[in-house]
Amino acid sequence: MFITPAYAQTAGAATGGIAAFMSPLIPVIFTIGIFYLLVFRPQQRAAKAHKARIAAVKKGDSVVTGGGLIGKVTRVEDDNVEIEIATGVKVKAIKTTLTDVTPLGGAKPAND
Repeated sequence: MFITPAYAQTAGAATGGIAAFMSPLIPVIFTIGIFYLLVFRPQQRAAKAHKARIAAVKKGDSVVTGGGLIGKVTRVEDDNVEIEIATGVKVKAIKTTLTDVTPLGGAKPAND
């Protein structure tokens, strides 16, 4: 009396074509697009700018190394730079370990 008979769904509704296939993929594609615009693209842009700053290091620039040394560039070679971290104290560093470059005339590091 309170139980209604259940009928199987017709076969015509199961074959929705391309719309039935693409419907679940639209949110996934939208999410990937948002991640690209908000995460990956700005990260690539920042990495490209950092790489350009490191490649453009020249004598007289103030630099910070990955180890935390702050100094002034006294000589630039192909892959290495010589950094003066105090008066008369010079160290060599690999260019790829530089984390920040301040051009000549920027903030100067403190020599203790």
